[in-house]
Order: sequence, then C-alpha cells, then structure tokens
Amino acid sequence: MFTVPVILEEEADYMEHDRLTKKLIKEFFEEFIEAFFPNLHPHIDFSKVTFLEQEVYLDYIKGRKKEIDVLAEVKLNHQDKILHIHTEAQSTHEADFPERMFLYFSYLYAKHRKPIQPIAVLSYNREKDEPAQFKIDSPTQEVLQFNFLQLHLIKKNWREYIESDNPAAAALLSQMGYEEHERVQVKIEFLRMITRMKIDPAKMEFLYGYFETYLKLNKKEEAQMMEKMENLPEEEKDMVMQLPNSYFERGKEEGIKKGKQEGKQEGKQEIALELIARGMPIDQIAEITKLKIEDIEKLASE
Repeated sequence: MFTVPVILEEEADYMEHDRLTKKLIKEFFEEFIEAFFPNLHPHIDFSKVTFLEQEVYLDYIKGRKKEIDVLAEVKLNHQDKILHIHTEAQSTHEADFPERMFLYFSYLYAKHRKPIQPIAVLSYNREKDEPAQFKIDSPTQEVLQFNFLQLHLIKKNWREYIESDNPAAAALLSQMGYEEHERVQVKIEFLRMITRMKIDPAKMEFLYGYFETYLKLNKKEEAQMMEKMENLPEEEKDMVMQLPNSYFERGKEEGIKKGKQEGKQEGKQEIALELIARGMPIDQIAEITKLKIEDIEKLASE
C-alpha cells in the first residue's frame, strides 16, 4: 500500500532530470555537439537549427506513452540535405534501452522520412560499458544493426573540459567521473569556467541551477572552497568573487530563490502533463506533484 507513492516519486525525479537535460541541450545545442561529438560538429550549419514539436511515442506492447526528448532539424554544411538529430537523456539503467532507441528511430523515420542521427546521454553511475547498438539476427543472416552515438557522463574525465569556455560542458561537469574528494575542486572549476563565458544572466542562472542540482556542496565543503579560492591568481579570483554571492554561498540572493521556485513550478506542471497523458487519476497526480487539483484539471483541459 505504501510502496506505490515511493515508485511514483522516483518517476517524478526522473521526469525532472529529463526536463532539465532537454532544456540544457536546447539552450546550448551547438556547444553540446561541439564538446561531446566533435566529429559531427563540422558537418552542421548551426545557423539553421529548428527544434521540432515534441513527439509522443506509444509503446503498444507495454501500453505506455513516452515523449521523445529532443528532435532537432538541421541543415548540413555545403549540402542541400536535412538531418534530424534525436537526443535522448537516460538517468537510469535499462537493459532494453538500445531497443527503445531503435523503436524511436523507426517511428521518427517512418513519420518524417529524413536521415536521423540518434544520440543517447547516459547520466547514471554505472561504470560498465553500455551497448550503443541494437541488432536483429535470423538463423541465416544479420538482419539489422542499428547504431547510435553515446555520451556516458560518468566515464568522462571532468579535467579534460575545464580549460574550455563551453557552457554545456561546464554544466555537465556535475555528472562526470569525479571522486568524492574532488567535489570542491569541480565546483571551483565550474565557477572559473562560467566567469569566462559571454552569455546572458538568465542562461548563466540556468547553468548554475543545473550544476547545483547534481553537485551541491555541504557547509564544510563550501568553507573549503572559499579557502581554496584564495589560491587562485588574483585576476581570476576577482572575477569569481564578482559573481553573485549565491553562486558560492547559501541563501544570499532572494531573486535566485524565486527563480528556482518558478523553475520547480514549471517542472511540476510538465510532470503533471506527462502523468495526465498516461491516464493517471487527478488525485494521484496532485499527491505526487503537490499541485492543486483545480490546476491539474485546467492543464488536462488545455
């Protein structure tokens, strides 16, 4: 009786991760491709990127709907060709994930008839190599081999990215393969990276919020960080210290608190919409998301 809410809460956390990662990829699409798929980057004309409406895939076997995370339509450089880039964020290990990537690919190709580059972003802490292909064999031949690009964040060395000014890489430092004793240094390097970036305050705030979602220092670690920042070159230390206090101290900026609250509300609404699409009763959705029943009913009628 009491196990169901726990499962649903975990699912809500998954959806929140899903929402944040989709937003990160959309906000910094070129930077994401440049940082993690450098062989693909030169082929794309990033002045002509269109994010298509979110597709909903219905799994008839399991009887579930799944929103496809990010589908970008891009033009290839020096070619009169269109490519669709499908990016899927996965925060939990699932043995059938490669098959699901193939099913999404098949659905999207059948609908749009455009070449597709599939990309999987894995953010769970499982160091075992994960397959990046799905195969179908018959007794006489290999019928199909479907391949996709894969970014498994835990396998990435965070130190390889700290000299770049890449905002997508900076945010994703928080999920890369650092040791527990490196947490403070990862946060310092993140702050150093964002001081070098020429992006607007709203995007900067989003980057910081994303990073903090996955790597939030405790009070002892924050004190250690302030001590370590004293050892930075003077010019660099001054730049970091000019960041809003809330970027390296708790609770000093009410504006940031408000921004986080608005972000949480938006996330709850997206989770509610997903659960409505799955046919979950409104009272259960209210219990999970803590939204008012009348607000959920309004979302359902839109």
